[in-house]
Amino acid sequence: MNRNLKMLALPAALGISVLCLNSCSDSNAQSQAFTLSSPDLASGVFATKFILNGFGCTGGNVSPQLQWSNPPVGTVSYSLQVYDPDAPSGSGFWHWAIYDIPVSVAGLAQGAGNHAATLPAGSFGGNTDFLDTGVTGGNGLYGGPCPPAGDAPHHYIFTLYALSVPQVEVAAGVPKTGTAGLFGFALGRAGVGPAVLGKATFTATYGR
Repeated sequence: MNRNLKMLALPAALGISVLCLNSCSDSNAQSQAFTLSSPDLASGVFATKFILNGFGCTGGNVSPQLQWSNPPVGTVSYSLQVYDPDAPSGSGFWHWAIYDIPVSVAGLAQGAGNHAATLPAGSFGGNTDFLDTGVTGGNGLYGGPCPPAGDAPHHYIFTLYALSVPQVEVAAGVPKTGTAGLFGFALGRAGVGPAVLGKATFTATYGR
């Protein structure tokens, strides 16, 4: 009789184990965070290759590689902004902005932000504070760090928004020519807030 009980108990125990594994797997999948990172900025500090070439700086002005993962369920597009809150302008400084990045895109290759033709298909480069200074080549193109000499290292915040709409400018009711500050405001205000499913961010520094 004990032998029969043991044989009956074994499948039940296995069933419980499988159920636990499936449950744990689902729980782990749900807990995975939406992340943004850059292999080129893994040290947390910009190398010369990614520094602006202009305004007294002599860097390569190459946009760093970016990669992201685990977007929220329902994501249709992404918006990217890079901002320096330490710039002595009274309003910080916007270095890079790309909107309407398709959900099929999971990153940007090194240098992708230096030419309009290499931006993800369907996306567009927004205005930055470089405007038509000539050091970045045009709107939507990457402009690297170049803080005033002698300043404490500035913080450059990379933020990727996951959106439930394909075109943020349409949902937000702002023109494509709007400033990065206007887009940032639109992404945070109540009218578009529900469309922002999540955001991922990291910060790198540079001083000279």
